[in-house]
Amino acid sequence: MHPNWARVSEGLARHGVDAPAALLAAAEPGAKHELDGPARHQAHDDDSRGWVYFNLVLAHAGIPRSAQTDACLVELRAYHMEQNLWETVPAEVPPALRALREQGLKLVVVSNSNGTLKMKMARLGLVPLVDVLFDSFEEKVEKPDPRFFQIALDRSGADPATTLHVGDLYSIDVVGARAAGLRAVLFDTAGLYPEADCPRVASLTELSERVRSGDL
Repeated sequence: MHPNWARVSEGLARHGVDAPAALLAAAEPGAKHELDGPARHQAHDDDSRGWVYFNLVLAHAGIPRSAQTDACLVELRAYHMEQNLWETVPAEVPPALRALREQGLKLVVVSNSNGTLKMKMARLGLVPLVDVLFDSFEEKVEKPDPRFFQIALDRSGADPATTLHVGDLYSIDVVGARAAGLRAVLFDTAGLYPEADCPRVASLTELSERVRSGDL
């Protein structure tokens, strides 16, 4: 699930800022990569980190922070708390999730979220495609804390030895999963982590194909 960049672009336009959705989407991987560092994660919880992330996206898109961009983010944050702004689902996601399930896998979502994860995924039609959902707001602990992974393992009945965690932030997903005794795969859509000491996939389709072939 990705932010709805069309909604962000429209919000910025209302405040006089020209930021095409395609430009924002193209800037996201670099912003996320910059955000993915120990100093950033120590300084912010997931909620505040998310809004640092939006300012980084704007910076990578060549749009300076201003009173206008700040005002737009206030509006977007209000929408996010009610509906969740991460509401864009790539076309590959449903078939890739079905393909993983057809391989006999249990699919568990472990998300640093704001208490709206189940509602958001239900609204997007994704709940029937996974088996268990864990929202950090509800569990009072978030990744990379290994306790969050352990909660998910215990309640889903999963064995760490046969569990693979896939996530898009190395310092949260890979570090956290390994601390909980899990193997980790980095979701690296833009190829920005060539030095990563773990397997990488560029899409859920690639993940499904590599799991099927025994490559992961």
